[in-house]
Amino acid sequence: MLICPQCNFENPNSNKFCQNCGSSLTEKECQQCGVFLTLDSTQCHSCDAICSEIWLAIVIKEGNSEVVQAENQEKKVDCRNNLKDYQENSDSPEEITHQFEAGSYLDSQQRYKMLESLPTFFENAVNTEACVKVIDCQPYQVSPIDAMLANPQFSASSNNSVAENRISNLAKTYIALQAYCNLGIPPIHDAWQLGNMQVVLLEDRSDWLYLSELWESDATTSLQIIHYFYQMTQLWDVLKPHDCLQSLLDLSNLRIDEDQSLALQRLYPDVRKESKVSSQKSQDDTSTITPTVKDLGQVWQALFRESQRTQFGSLLELMGNLDSGEITTSEELRSHLELISTELQAESNQSELNPQINSPENLIFADEQENSSPTVLQLDDLEQSPTKIDDTPTVVLPMQLASLENAGLTDVGKQRDHNEDYFGIETKINKVELPKSKVAGAKGLYILCDGMGGHAGGEVASELAVSTLRKYFQENWKSDVLPSEEVIREGVFQANQAIHNVNQQDARSGVGRMGTTLVLVLVQNTRLAVAHVGDSRLYRVTRKGGLEQITVDHEVGQREISRGVEPSIAYSRPDAYQLTQALGPRDNNFIAPEVQFLEIAEDSLFLLTSDGLSDNDLLEKHWQTNLLSLISSAANLEKGVRDLIDLANRYNGHDNITAVLMRAKVRPNLDGSSE
Repeated sequence: MLICPQCNFENPNSNKFCQNCGSSLTEKECQQCGVFLTLDSTQCHSCDAICSEIWLAIVIKEGNSEVVQAENQEKKVDCRNNLKDYQENSDSPEEITHQFEAGSYLDSQQRYKMLESLPTFFENAVNTEACVKVIDCQPYQVSPIDAMLANPQFSASSNNSVAENRISNLAKTYIALQAYCNLGIPPIHDAWQLGNMQVVLLEDRSDWLYLSELWESDATTSLQIIHYFYQMTQLWDVLKPHDCLQSLLDLSNLRIDEDQSLALQRLYPDVRKESKVSSQKSQDDTSTITPTVKDLGQVWQALFRESQRTQFGSLLELMGNLDSGEITTSEELRSHLELISTELQAESNQSELNPQINSPENLIFADEQENSSPTVLQLDDLEQSPTKIDDTPTVVLPMQLASLENAGLTDVGKQRDHNEDYFGIETKINKVELPKSKVAGAKGLYILCDGMGGHAGGEVASELAVSTLRKYFQENWKSDVLPSEEVIREGVFQANQAIHNVNQQDARSGVGRMGTTLVLVLVQNTRLAVAHVGDSRLYRVTRKGGLEQITVDHEVGQREISRGVEPSIAYSRPDAYQLTQALGPRDNNFIAPEVQFLEIAEDSLFLLTSDGLSDNDLLEKHWQTNLLSLISSAANLEKGVRDLIDLANRYNGHDNITAVLMRAKVRPNLDGSSE
């Protein structure tokens, strides 16, 4: 099955073009210059941009005994041969040869091309492993692992009897831990086992910053150190049931992602020790050497030792308690880290030189403030994971804005002869870049309106609303804090009154009265205010939270649901999608704009959209392919918003389409700088 990169439509393997939208399934488009390339191209021949996602292949060779080969042949352990999207592979393990050179293929289906050669000794070696970077030459083909994870009978348990025969033990561990990718576990792309060789393909993190490099930076504060130690204790509890604690004990395996969170480059199984009692070598005759939190403390010591950084008082005492065995569990360790964090806050608050650093308003425990926003240390999403680590309070770090970018586009659609949508974007960004830090102070105004009233009606109302609000906030938002709820509501009322006055002056009546919906976003650094009237929406997308609809439509169906009516009954009404509020048709007594305030606590993508894009749950169905990747700084927002318009025209197209994207990148505010 081939998944179209443009519309996400499922096509048969034999298709050369998507049967839904006509896009090529044999070429890919360079995201930088738009040139079409072959699927196995690594670099664009026109602009030299990297145009393929690179994967890290872990290749493991086990003992090459006749028994192992016979068992593997009987089970047909290559998972590809047992999935319906792959043709039967007639080659036996003995017949398959691998060249192990750059440019050759790692698999018999010639899907994964090697970008570098494996060590020369590897082909004839046993009980060894190597890593090699590869590209997927069939990127539109669903991988067997993705197919399994999407199928409940596979994803429900890594011990599924069918999965047992198709997936290697190493791959099953990654699959079992996919629910914890938000904690730094690398996502798995593909895996197979053939003969005495098993391969696992992971996200390539080899170029990510080492945690040890962060330790060497003078900009890394004591509070940030506690932050990473705390993350390691939570990963400890995730890895322990799977005997992969060794993953945290290798400094070269500890990386930092673009959100400044801890991440693992790969998983390392804990060491197995052969039993001295039995003379036969089997898995039953081995035992796992389980690391202890004392071993974790030695890794922390190594971080300080290699960076030549001095340990501070409370942490030095903690290290001593770990080494002496006074602390034996991760729960005890977390409790001590929380106490140290509290002490750091108290010391900072007493500082006469900079009383704002880590003040109670900026750094708190999550259970001490009901409405605190989660950050890199507050892992509320663990409550929705298969198991919850513990119930202890988690440390919340203040965040500061690193960058703010935006893009907007409107389109008439496929059926309308004129466009009644209108949008406006105004941003003021003050960037401060230093060798060891980058901070952005930003103020942004984003407005989207979907007009109604026909020619010289809807488009007039939507444009008038945008211009009125722009002028209003230029005059009433001059400070470096967000306007109050009352000030924002007054701006919406003025826009409504401006349109209402035109209706009155022109003596418009009934359906001839023009109006518009409104979704309004104001950004001040990491704080955000939202106001809306009608059914234009604001969505938020984050890596940890996925897609979230921030606004609730002002329409009859939603009104009935708020009154306790079942959704299926509420939306069976013929007037279910009729608006209950809009700007312009009536005076201010008949509108009640909703205003809410949000905190940007992690890298986020915000989308303002008219119903031409949001209708028919289009975003809910396609956000993973059309929105999630746009969180990355490498993604082009201009192209992203064009793709959203194209998506709406393919699946909706019955109305005007407008989309405004805003990408906010944040980082921990560890130097006490004020927002």
